[in-house]
Amino acid sequence: MKRLLALTAGAAVAFTMAAAVAQTKQLSITTGGTGGVYYPLGGGFASIIGKNIPNTTAAAEVTGGSVANLQLIGSGRADIAFAQVDASFDAINGVDKFASGKLPIQALTVMYPNHMHVVTIDGTGITKIEDLKGKRVSTGSPGSATEVFAFRVIEAAGLDKDKDMRRERLGVAESVNAIKDKKIDAFFWVGGLPTAAVTDLGATPGTKIRLIDIAQNVDKMVAKYGAIYSATVIPKGTYGATHETDNKNVAVWNIMAVNASMPEDLAYQLTKLMLEKREELALTHKEALNIKAENQTKANAGVPFHPGALKYFAEKGIKVD
Repeated sequence: MKRLLALTAGAAVAFTMAAAVAQTKQLSITTGGTGGVYYPLGGGFASIIGKNIPNTTAAAEVTGGSVANLQLIGSGRADIAFAQVDASFDAINGVDKFASGKLPIQALTVMYPNHMHVVTIDGTGITKIEDLKGKRVSTGSPGSATEVFAFRVIEAAGLDKDKDMRRERLGVAESVNAIKDKKIDAFFWVGGLPTAAVTDLGATPGTKIRLIDIAQNVDKMVAKYGAIYSATVIPKGTYGATHETDNKNVAVWNIMAVNASMPEDLAYQLTKLMLEKREELALTHKEALNIKAENQTKANAGVPFHPGALKYFAEKGIKVD
């Protein structure tokens, strides 16, 4: 009889544990490569989700970047995407990398601006964007918004991405290794400030980093692709003592995006956490401090806000128009 009771009790415990596991929701946060800003922020936000939303866990996933992230949430294979606004705009309109069909993408929060870095080092003969002609250049990994953005910068400079340079398709960490090994002469990378891999390049002994100005061509980009791009500056010293001058570059906002089918309550909770826990998230990367209420506008987002996000904004008096 005692054995039967023990077995019954054991079965009950096992059933209870199984039920608890079954009730736990697991969220996938698509980010980018390990050398960028998306990945550490994704890991930090996953931890915040786990501590603040009952019966919910989350994990940051390494991906090719914005394009891949949007495709993953669009198809329902992931829950949350960090993505650039230009790629997100293309996704909802079914153009460029998304020509196979429009995706049901909506924004939860506008995050921070991504800066286009055109990076080289002394000794390559590159001092301006036009000097990329005839050079070995990485334009970003497949599935990344870096590649989309890079092609537009190259086009605005009057260069042909296929004819005027020998292109590689590397992520930022791989690009840094390749330029150190003199396998490429320059690379494009779009990300927050500072990006760890570029910091590593700037700190390499015997290497003088150079960031190439591109802001002079932003009007051409805006004329063709809309006001999602803006001229800005990467301040000198961002990437170490050899980064001696301000870099006049072009930026685009990032968003936290989800599929339009996400339940409103979950979307509300994620929006609330991203805006109210930004100081905690900044312990992972300081770009989180740029996730501000005043940046939550339709113009910055580029795509429609999710109803759950709009509910939160309305409660807090945040004007998105």
